[in-house]
Amino acid sequence: MKQNDINGQYSRIENSTSIKGEIISEGDFRIDGTLDGNIKTNGKIVIGKDGLVKGGISCNKADVEGKIKGNLFVSETLNLRSTSNIEGEVITGKLVVESGATFNASCSMNKDGEKAEIQLVSEIEETREKTA
Repeated sequence: MKQNDINGQYSRIENSTSIKGEIISEGDFRIDGTLDGNIKTNGKIVIGKDGLVKGGISCNKADVEGKIKGNLFVSETLNLRSTSNIEGEVITGKLVVESGATFNASCSMNKDGEKAEIQLVSEIEETREKTA
């Protein structure tokens, strides 16, 4: 993971740790434990195989091996590994999905893959056309 924090370190929630609340960070973040709440960062978020997020995620880039139950806003690239499990709504610039990933989400992509302003997705307007 590219270290994007001021002091050269990234923040991490270990697999034996469970946090309830909102996290706001300027740097990269790795979650191997459980987060019950929202996370917003200008960096990259990595969700490890044992990682679970129940809430909204807003970041520049994300690499997911674990489980997310909530809405995601990724301004650049969202990578879903084969062990990932996503439930919710996704807005991203680019989406990469490995074979075996579970993706039970609606997905919108930014026009022309442009980098969008970071925002926390809490509610999606119901003005979009439903598909499938």
